[in-house]
Amino acid sequence: MCTPNPASDLGLVDANSSCSCSTHGHSSNPAAVISLAAKTEDFLVTGMTCSHCVASVTEELSLLPGVESVEVELNVGAPSRVTVASSATLDLDDVRTAIGEAGYELAGTER
Repeated sequence: MCTPNPASDLGLVDANSSCSCSTHGHSSNPAAVISLAAKTEDFLVTGMTCSHCVASVTEELSLLPGVESVEVELNVGAPSRVTVASSATLDLDDVRTAIGEAGYELAGTER
């Protein structure tokens, strides 16, 4: 019986595993997964109240060069935490502009 390999959930393959499921369903293309060397940065954004707000901010930030993923922790009535994973440190003015394009305001960073 094949037991799940926790590393396979991340797209990683245990080279010492004799289990044939450790490579099942995973791409061998390293560009298909988020870089393990990605930098994550947290930003605080004001004015977000719903899933449309989350989608707008996510879309604009995703357009910045090097951005690999965007996660939003919506906090209605207070600044929402936006975590961005990117291949390099993002320019704060670019982040501020992208958030402004979405219709919201950068309230601060947690760098």
